[in-house]
Amino acid sequence: MTEVTKVLLLLKSMVYESTSPMETLRFAHYYRNKGLDVVVIIFGPMGVILGKADKCGSPAYDDKIRECMEQGVQFKCCKLGASIIGMKEEELISGIEFIESQEIAEMLLEYCREGQLIVTL
Repeated sequence: MTEVTKVLLLLKSMVYESTSPMETLRFAHYYRNKGLDVVVIIFGPMGVILGKADKCGSPAYDDKIRECMEQGVQFKCCKLGASIIGMKEEELISGIEFIESQEIAEMLLEYCREGQLIVTL
């Protein structure tokens, strides 16, 4: 059995009434504390909202994202999902990287080939 060293967390829906965004951030924090490399992919028109800076609402997701990033968690935002809602790269929380949808597809293949953990919330 392959040792898991990397985790890919996928978030497609950013609804304040849902627990998925907070669970994604908690999972990221947990796995990073275990010493694993963690990448969070936010995609889809609703998922990319998690990466938008200065969101209003509760909980304060921006602070939680920054805490994860300070631990070494990487955040990547799908350019296609952002473009559908008119969100630009400069609107993202500093440190979140825009990526193309085909890069997400390649990451999924890579993680599968390597026997690494992929979690969709």
